[in-house]
Amino acid sequence: MKKIAWITDSTCGLSPEFAKENDIFIVPLNVLVNGQSFKEDIDITKEEFYKLLKEHGDNAKTSQPAFGDFIELYEKLKKEYDYGIAIHASSQLTGTYQSSISASEMTGFETSVIDSKIGDYALGKMIQKGIQYVKSGESIDTVVSKLRELPNQAQMYLMPQNTEQLRKSGRVSAAQSLFASLLNIHLILGFDNGKVIVKDKVRIKKRAKMKMFQLLSDAMEQHDLKEICIQHAGVRDQAEKWKSEIQERYHELIVHIQTLVPVAGVHTGHGTLCISWLKE
Repeated sequence: MKKIAWITDSTCGLSPEFAKENDIFIVPLNVLVNGQSFKEDIDITKEEFYKLLKEHGDNAKTSQPAFGDFIELYEKLKKEYDYGIAIHASSQLTGTYQSSISASEMTGFETSVIDSKIGDYALGKMIQKGIQYVKSGESIDTVVSKLRELPNQAQMYLMPQNTEQLRKSGRVSAAQSLFASLLNIHLILGFDNGKVIVKDKVRIKKRAKMKMFQLLSDAMEQHDLKEICIQHAGVRDQAEKWKSEIQERYHELIVHIQTLVPVAGVHTGHGTLCISWLKE
């Protein structure tokens, strides 16, 4: 069997320990906050980042990895591995997917590069599933074919706290941001073929939460979800409350909690809450 390297970026939400155990190589994205630049999960932990973001979030920014980082990684991998499988955050949101393709071609390291059309928990689950496929004896072609179907099975809904940052990043229009700010509207965001779209607008925060729970309820009815993840931008206590409420409704549902990856938190703000899943 060929020795496979897994390549992704720091939007995957996977722990360094899991990555090390499973030949996963994570290229970090960059976050800039309070005048300092940090590589995600290398120069700063998620928890440290959100403490900074809470105080200095107004001018926070993100940037994708330098192309040279990909070239350096692929040059290294082709000496140690026979094949690469790369899964990256939505190509609609970051250039890591295209950089990964270009680096593979330039270095001559044969790699199947997949656009997850999402990020964070669902992206990490795709990699975990791919590893399971390989361990079960599936051929590389079969594994890659299955992985290319998974982006259509993923969803993530976000209840952002900062529409101004969303406007700056182009995730929502200036009119939507102004409308939300003036009327105290809470936006509910979701993914559609890799793009972040406004799914709903709700006047009261409590109703926004109810809408998030309704979206989950609809998905439970349609897809019989087995597990989901609640992601939070520095507000784990609120995520724990959401978990308790959800598990009161769905006793068999496995509910994970993760800290939202910093590059997403920059755009949505400290206090953001999300629900995501990858259908079986």
